[in-house]
Amino acid sequence: MRKTVRLSWTSLWLFSTCFAWLTSLSLAADLPPTDAPIEQVIDQFVNARLMTEKITPAPQADDHNLLRRLSLDLAGRIPTTAEAQAFAASTSPTKRVELVDRLLASPDFPLHQRNELDQLLLAHKPNDGEFRKYLLWATQQNRPWDAMFRDMLVGIETDENQKGALTFVKSRARELDDLTNDTASLFFGVNVSCAKCHDHPLATDWKQDHFYGMTAFFSRTYLTKKNLLAEKQVGEVKFSTKKDGQKQAAFLFLTGATISEPTVERTKEQLKEFDEVVKKQTQDDNASPPEKPGFSPREKLVEVALRAEDNRFFARNCVNRIWAQFFSRGIVDPVDQMHSANAPSHPELLDWLTRDLVAHGYDMKRLIRGIVLSQTYSRSSEWTAGELPSAALYAVAKVKPLTPRQYALSLFIAAINPTQWLAADQPDKWTQRREQLENEANGWANMFEVPGEGFQVAVDEALLFTNNKRIEDEFLRDSGDRLVGYLKTLSDDSAMIDAAFWSVNSRSPRDDERAALKEYLQKHAADRVVALRQIVWALLASPELRVSY
Repeated sequence: MRKTVRLSWTSLWLFSTCFAWLTSLSLAADLPPTDAPIEQVIDQFVNARLMTEKITPAPQADDHNLLRRLSLDLAGRIPTTAEAQAFAASTSPTKRVELVDRLLASPDFPLHQRNELDQLLLAHKPNDGEFRKYLLWATQQNRPWDAMFRDMLVGIETDENQKGALTFVKSRARELDDLTNDTASLFFGVNVSCAKCHDHPLATDWKQDHFYGMTAFFSRTYLTKKNLLAEKQVGEVKFSTKKDGQKQAAFLFLTGATISEPTVERTKEQLKEFDEVVKKQTQDDNASPPEKPGFSPREKLVEVALRAEDNRFFARNCVNRIWAQFFSRGIVDPVDQMHSANAPSHPELLDWLTRDLVAHGYDMKRLIRGIVLSQTYSRSSEWTAGELPSAALYAVAKVKPLTPRQYALSLFIAAINPTQWLAADQPDKWTQRREQLENEANGWANMFEVPGEGFQVAVDEALLFTNNKRIEDEFLRDSGDRLVGYLKTLSDDSAMIDAAFWSVNSRSPRDDERAALKEYLQKHAADRVVALRQIVWALLASPELRVSY
């Protein structure tokens, strides 16, 4: 006869607590050291979670897939034919590390990072020349993220390099809510907008005090008639609550830390004079430049956000958003919902990466290198083992639509005569050519949609490739500088098909693809150039070029 054992809630709680404590001791013993390579740490934590879930991850992507993914993620473009064939032919056991280091050292990387940061930080005002100039300078210098944050909030307007950074604040200075919400979301991973009218209904961490506490740091900010950024000498924020009625907002950071403003007694006449100065500066081009106040709330926000006891939101958000850039989801997801009710998928990994980022001076390039060298990053996007596992497990790579700039640049790379690309040992000339490509791609990028969750190719984009003569004139002409013009010089069908696939898809064709195209060429032998245009068009318009897989 089976004996039934009944446990009280107290016994169950005691058992679970002891089990959790013992588990934590085991995990602590297995924690990677502080100086472990980033890629090894990522794989250790991700693989441990997969083992717990009893999930075998997808195999590693093959060489051509990995090269293409790395080129898109680090250079913002597909590889050239020469790059693709050289990587495929290499037998070096360290060729992946060599490729990553070459791309990170190339002029492509800062240009691509500039584009990524521009889309993230100034999505409402794309292609602002001054801001993009600053971002390019900062990424070329590998400027630490904390320094870039300081530049964007309190940069020196007379500094030729830093002045463009202030566009982040300037473009939002007349909309206080936008400045508050975007700063909290983009730099700290916290969307406080739902706590404006009442305490946050879903995240108990965020109260009205937090929203208006963050608002207080920006409430004195204004723009002069000459578009100079300034702060008022005085000013306060008041708000109404259901419980306490009207309150005056403190300078309150998300961690609960408050900043005290020094008490300065001022007469009514002095306050009136301050108001007159601000009024004149906002209306008169001839007004004197604004004076820096004795107490700058924006400076205090930067100070509290970066100090060791309060930097967890800033540093964790940096790690989380860079992770999301390469995996299409954050360790905390959504990326602007960092609160206690939205736990990270891999909390120990996020903690370790955050600690490592701070310890190494907010070096984003170093973090990126570790991410793309991990086995987690280089898994195949093909899943054949039944039901697809949760994306939070990182068991399989996620197919990512290209950004407008990635797609525009890749179209140009694919459509240009592959024999005309500069060699990799000509970095100065390549820098000039890459910047030229950026400029050529600008107009095209505006025609493509910024991908979001559940992205599908828009009707406008489909019609563009089907009906717009610009496609034919720009990418399909049979001149000597274009792929079609090069292909028509090749009399051998197999060589032509190989060249087309290496140029557009960064790989050799499969047997079935080669057979289908040979048959097509034979049927249209009477007008070979038209047939070549159709083949190149089909490759350029294919899903294989449209996504990173």
